[in-house]
Amino acid sequence: MDFQGKVVVVTGGASGIGQALCRAFAQAGARGVVVADLDAAGAAAVAAEIGGLAVPTNVAVEAEVRQLVERATAQYGQVDIFCSNAGILSRSDADAPTAVWQRHWDVNVMAHVFAANAVLPQMLARGQGWLLQTASAAGLLSQVNAAPYSVTKHAAVGFAEWLSIAHGDAGIHVSCLCPQGVLTPMLLSADSDTGRPSFLGDGALTAEAVALCALQGLREDRFLILPHAEVLTFWQRKAQDCERWLRGMRRLRAKVMGGAS
Repeated sequence: MDFQGKVVVVTGGASGIGQALCRAFAQAGARGVVVADLDAAGAAAVAAEIGGLAVPTNVAVEAEVRQLVERATAQYGQVDIFCSNAGILSRSDADAPTAVWQRHWDVNVMAHVFAANAVLPQMLARGQGWLLQTASAAGLLSQVNAAPYSVTKHAAVGFAEWLSIAHGDAGIHVSCLCPQGVLTPMLLSADSDTGRPSFLGDGALTAEAVALCALQGLREDRFLILPHAEVLTFWQRKAQDCERWLRGMRRLRAKVMGGAS
C-alpha cells in the first residue's frame, strides 16, 4: 500500500511505539494523522510536531473510541488506517487483584474490539481499510513474569485473526504487530518495583525501528509483523514441540524470578 494521502488514527500515540508510528506515517505522506492518547498534553505535543490532530482518548471506554473515529472522520472525511496500539503492562502473577486483570482486559483486548466496531462500518462501505493491531510477542509465546499481560495479548492476537478471517475478503487488511523488547516507557518502567532491568532489555529495539517495520509490513500486506526475527523461530519451535517449549519457558521463568536480568 501507499501511505500518501491516507488518514491514520493511532492510539497510544503520545509515546513509545505509538509516537513513532505517528511520525513515520507523517513522514510517509499521510495527509492526516490523528494522535489519540489518555495523555492529552503528550498527544497535543506529537500532533503539533507532525501537523496532525490530537484527540484525548481513553481506549477502555467504548464511547470515547467512537468519538475518536467521529472526530477523525469529521476532520479528514474518512479513516483509512486505524492503529489500535495502546496497551498496558503490569508485572504480576495470576493472583493479581481483579481490578488489574480487568484493566488489562479493557485496554489490551476490548480497546481493539471498540476500535473495530467504530471504524469498520465506513471501511466496509468503501470496500477498503487497514487495521493495525499492536499485540506483542507475548501473544504468540508468553510473558513469564506477567500473567494478565500475557493472557490478554494472546486474546488480542486471537481477535486480530478473527477480524482477518471475517473481513479479509471484503477489502479489510488486518495486521498484527508482535514485537518483543522495545525501548519504550513500558519496558523501562516494567521492573521499577524491583530495581532490576527487564530480561527483555537485551536485544530490545527502538520504537522507531519497530514503527518502520510496521509500515513495511503494511506495505507488504502481512498479517504477522515481527520486528524481532527470533520470535518466528521461537513460535515455530513452540508449534513443533510444545512440551519441550514449555520446559524451556519454565527455566526462563525460574531465571527471571530468581533475580537474573
